[in-house]
Amino acid sequence: MTEELFRKDGYLRQCEATVTGLVGNAFVVDQTVFYPTGGGQPGDSGHAVRENGQRIRIRDTQNDREHDRILHIVEEGEELPSLGEGISLHIDWERRYRLMRMHSCMHMLCAVVPAPVTGGSIRDGSGRLDFDLPDPPSRDDLEEKLNRVIAENHPMSYTWVTDQEMRDRPELVKTMSVRPPSGAGMVRLVQFGEADLQACGGTHVANSGEIGKVRVESIKNKGRQNRRITIEFA
Repeated sequence: MTEELFRKDGYLRQCEATVTGLVGNAFVVDQTVFYPTGGGQPGDSGHAVRENGQRIRIRDTQNDREHDRILHIVEEGEELPSLGEGISLHIDWERRYRLMRMHSCMHMLCAVVPAPVTGGSIRDGSGRLDFDLPDPPSRDDLEEKLNRVIAENHPMSYTWVTDQEMRDRPELVKTMSVRPPSGAGMVRLVQFGEADLQACGGTHVANSGEIGKVRVESIKNKGRQNRRITIEFA
């Protein structure tokens, strides 16, 4: 099992770790700051530094849920570290921070569109959510409301509830197609002041103001009541 340091502090950029497994073109460590793909958020990239100073480029990070571990996938041609070796892990911080800002923006979008979320994804610089919504909102009005709630600087905080509390409070899961991490006894809730509260395992900025100004790139019909709203940084 890999200790997920990013769950408690999304601003950690590096950590020391010990290699506990080798799987194909990937390695496993006892603890990591690398976020694995999940909840619509892409996995981190970056590099590791071996004891001899050699750098290993990490192109992606994935969950191996069957074995409860995180795979750090190296670039083709890179040499893997040795089992039991101590290494230093460094994420591509600028990319991660953009993903954090956009993931938090998707929570703000949930705050201004009061409808169930049927799907979504986050990319470097943009993100989208699909809403179960009969009529599409006005693009200009939505953009104005979204930027207003972002600029209100809602502070982000974490709280934890039990799996049973999550089952008793289904309103905490806003994305119908993605379930938050559960099964370990506790589920993390992400709250942005009075704007939004929902279960989420992703990484987020400390307050909504860090998201910065955004624009509504498009609003598309994806079914009788499915509206796809795509947001990008302005």
